[in-house]
Amino acid sequence: MILAQTLQGVLDGLKALTRRDFSILERNGKVIATTQAGLLNTKVFAVEDFVQSAANSQTVKGYQYFKAFNNGICEYIIYVCGEEEEAYMQGKLAAFQIEGLIVAYKERFSRSNFIKNLLLDNLLLVDIHAHAKKLSIEASVRRAVYLFEVTDGDENTVSQKIKDNFMIEDKDFIAILDKTHVILVKELKKWEESQEIEKYAQIVSDALSMDAEKPVRVGIGVAADELQLISRSYKEAKMALEVGEIFETGQIVTNYKTLGLLRLIYQLPKSLCKIFIEEVLGNTIAESFDEETLSTIDAFFTNNLNVSEAARQLFIHRNTLVYRLDKLQKITGLDLRSFDSAIIFKITLMVSKYLKYKDAHNIA
Repeated sequence: MILAQTLQGVLDGLKALTRRDFSILERNGKVIATTQAGLLNTKVFAVEDFVQSAANSQTVKGYQYFKAFNNGICEYIIYVCGEEEEAYMQGKLAAFQIEGLIVAYKERFSRSNFIKNLLLDNLLLVDIHAHAKKLSIEASVRRAVYLFEVTDGDENTVSQKIKDNFMIEDKDFIAILDKTHVILVKELKKWEESQEIEKYAQIVSDALSMDAEKPVRVGIGVAADELQLISRSYKEAKMALEVGEIFETGQIVTNYKTLGLLRLIYQLPKSLCKIFIEEVLGNTIAESFDEETLSTIDAFFTNNLNVSEAARQLFIHRNTLVYRLDKLQKITGLDLRSFDSAIIFKITLMVSKYLKYKDAHNIA
């Protein structure tokens, strides 16, 4: 079924051109789009007899009714104000336009279903190419996969906003995966690389976040050169979103290609994580470090293990920072001024955060 706001847009355009009022009704007579004030969601009972009749059009008390068909079955009724010949021609044109939209939506729906099944690995390779050919979808084209995380209940609004405002071409696909995720598969130009892909995602996210009054996070997979690789790219985009949440990267847009070590840790089994933490920290728990210690560690890593720069960022004396690092060494046995020890400790903190997330969400 065509979205009511799409039908309303058609009627608004027709009224602007003809200066005549139009309405679109469902088979039961309910008005779902109209240019007449106060008519929306009301019911026109006279339509029910017209729907059952063999006539394609009818004039009743100053209004003309026209049927819009879907495979020979009446889908909508167009309701036009006026009995003159001009109103008849305009009504016929409106019905023709709505029927064109029905065909376009059916094709779009089929293409969207195809992409959904492709993303969820529900198609064999031979079926992918057969369906793509039937739907006129080019197989060997570079495409980016964007996964938007939205508020439950906003998925339809977000999907429509992306369609309306961000130049979604016929070769692009947008689909609602569930109540909190909308996916966009976008064909890329030859010159578009990671930087342009991320920039586009940031622009869309900023606009959606402004409307939602909360951040709309985006995960991006590695660009797929072939149609069958879109599924892999979707999984990567999904992982990017989850990794961003687990490690609290602070990024609204997370690109799988830039995850580096984080995506390796994400795939570690829980048992191995526990063994690693116990080997490095012993009885010490990463969560037991106080805020001062954690901020010291963060500043030290941010400044590439430079004591003077880290102390300056923390607004403390260099010797105070040295004292804190010595204290941490006594607790953990790791001297963060040593590159190897710093790497081990950094990974340990990341693994601890990952393990804490899995425990909190009861993930095995």
